[in-house]
Amino acid sequence: MAEAERIIGTPDTPDDSGEHTAAAEAPAASGASGTPATGERTAPAAQRSGRGRRIAVLFAVAVFAYALDLVSKMLVVAKLEHHAPIQVVGDWLELHAIRNPGAAFGFGAAFTIIFTLIAAAVIVVIVRLARKLYSLPWAIALGLLLGGALGNLTDRVFRAPGVFQGEVVDFIAPKGFAVFNLADSAIVCGGILIVLLSFRGLDPDGTVHKD
Repeated sequence: MAEAERIIGTPDTPDDSGEHTAAAEAPAASGASGTPATGERTAPAAQRSGRGRRIAVLFAVAVFAYALDLVSKMLVVAKLEHHAPIQVVGDWLELHAIRNPGAAFGFGAAFTIIFTLIAAAVIVVIVRLARKLYSLPWAIALGLLLGGALGNLTDRVFRAPGVFQGEVVDFIAPKGFAVFNLADSAIVCGGILIVLLSFRGLDPDGTVHKD
């Protein structure tokens, strides 16, 4: 009898088996289809979170560089301007307060307004580029550029002889080199870092390419 049932089968057995199989496959299919759907929902959120952290780093570096430059210039104007230079490392490095109408390191004194507009344009470009920023080294580099540009732009806007024609306060005077400030240093360091990242093929969005 058991052998006959095995050969012939009962009418309900295939249906039950099919129902159980379908029931078993339905959650699996649902889970399989649900996993990409969940991934699709969480991936953009993770990307936004990563980008948000990079933007936070960019602005944190910019604020630090800007604050350091601003405080140093306030101290120089209050304590060093119209005084004799202070020797830091003999005559190889001095603190010597001057007013610079030109660009970084004293270049282009006749183009103060042009350099002011360029600094403002750089700030706008960096802020716009931040929307596609996913690379931590690029965040640091752009933060240095932004902080330095804001530091010198503040002088251009608020210092004498007038708005957009203000002279930048410089005070770091190495022997045989132009006098500069911390904003200039931040700009140069940020620029060098960007060149190195470009040589390595790392883009601001985090992608790496080989030429």
